[in-house]
Amino acid sequence: MAARIGGPVIDAVELSRDLIRRASVTPADAGAMQVLQNALEGLGFACRRMRFGDIENLYARYGNARPNLCFAGHTDVVPAGDAAAWTQEPFDATIVDDILIGRGAVDMKSAIAAFAAAAQSAIAGGRVAGSLSFLITGDEEGPAIHGTKMVVEALATEGEAIDHCVVGEPTSSVTFGDMIKIGRRGSVNVGIEVAGTQGHVAYPDRAANPLPVLVDLLSRLQARRLDDGFLGFQPSNLEITTIDVGNPTTNLIPSTGRARINIRFNPNHTGADLVRWIEGEAAKAAESFNGKIRLTPQISGEAFLTEPGPFTDVVAEAVRDAVGQAPELSTSGGTSDARFIRALCPVVELGLVGTTMHSVDERAPVAEIRQLQTVYERLIERYFAAFAG
Repeated sequence: MAARIGGPVIDAVELSRDLIRRASVTPADAGAMQVLQNALEGLGFACRRMRFGDIENLYARYGNARPNLCFAGHTDVVPAGDAAAWTQEPFDATIVDDILIGRGAVDMKSAIAAFAAAAQSAIAGGRVAGSLSFLITGDEEGPAIHGTKMVVEALATEGEAIDHCVVGEPTSSVTFGDMIKIGRRGSVNVGIEVAGTQGHVAYPDRAANPLPVLVDLLSRLQARRLDDGFLGFQPSNLEITTIDVGNPTTNLIPSTGRARINIRFNPNHTGADLVRWIEGEAAKAAESFNGKIRLTPQISGEAFLTEPGPFTDVVAEAVRDAVGQAPELSTSGGTSDARFIRALCPVVELGLVGTTMHSVDERAPVAEIRQLQTVYERLIERYFAAFAG
């Protein structure tokens, strides 16, 4: 039997525009979360705000039974940058030649709106044989400390059951539906500070030059081939992202040298193992040095893989239904909040073409937003057919 919906009909494009008009640059919410909450409450979702620090988060659920299919995403966006470089105002959500232009059009307010519209269709058609939920944060583009990570921890503590999750990140590569993400590499940043003793270059015995030690350590780290890849993942890579000395003088041995590295790693490693390796190399580089090396590691996410199986099949077949061909199952790209959600359940990422995310004139064709809604509708239908009962 079809469910009765009391709120106004959700149009995916118009809801996208309403969300874009809220300039929710991290950590500001600017009313974006309330726009979504109003739409979901009109469908009968029980909405719960989960505020941590300055960040607004939302967990909304329709139904109490299992399985619970969750959609995860974020309403926060990166700054517009030079607004004068845009052909349209970044937060006006203007449609030009059937293309929606605005910050967040691709990453990822349109995906949120598309799934809300798809949920409306599923509820009205009586196709929710379990529960649908939304896990939405305002802290994905920022430090990601008070967002999805804390919501996931709170839900896990409460025993909230989420069986599978779809994240609406812009995963399509060149054409809509050509790629979904079933895993991501992990990421660890390490700041390196080598502190010695400042002195005159003519009297090196009176100083302790930190730079040869820093160079030696970076050379040790660069010399190791981390791996050759892992089950669909590209090889892990270590990149030196900055070296800073700040010495404008030609005859001065500096007191301090600093560098920063980033490692993107596949499931051959854990962040903790890589940090321990770097600490060991730092100890070797510091031998016989009359100074100190200080490391400041930050593991922003572990590598994960949702192995191909019934859930990835459901997602891939939903894409095939809408675009006529199966997507590539990929583990490429940077990190996303899927790294936190994987602690609750299997997770797959599926969204629009990501070529203009974070750029000037970020944009999404209206036709592709509606096509994404169709994919999500088919995904919901196929999901409950496969996992309910």
